[in-house]
Amino acid sequence: MRFLLNVVIPHDKFNALTKDGSVGKKLKLILDETKPEAVYFTEQHGKRSVLLIVDMADASKIPSLAEPWFLTFNADVEVKAIMSPEDLGKAGLDALGKKWA
Repeated sequence: MRFLLNVVIPHDKFNALTKDGSVGKKLKLILDETKPEAVYFTEQHGKRSVLLIVDMADASKIPSLAEPWFLTFNADVEVKAIMSPEDLGKAGLDALGKKWA
């Protein structure tokens, strides 16, 4: 199952790691370990953020994806289940619509 990790990183921690030259190494380590399908760096409400698409067999993997961001960057992490158009096509929306109409 695919999930979207929405990571928001506080300025103080990221700035300190940027100034000491270790931020790139730390980001690479997390990304190499978690092996996301896609990664996008952006901003949210004026803070640095990272959006990652990951594939997880079960929810017990959530800590292994979130903890590196918590522990390394003091980041806020949200995890959301997401679907592709193909996944949505398998959902049986027509049958659900008829059942609950």
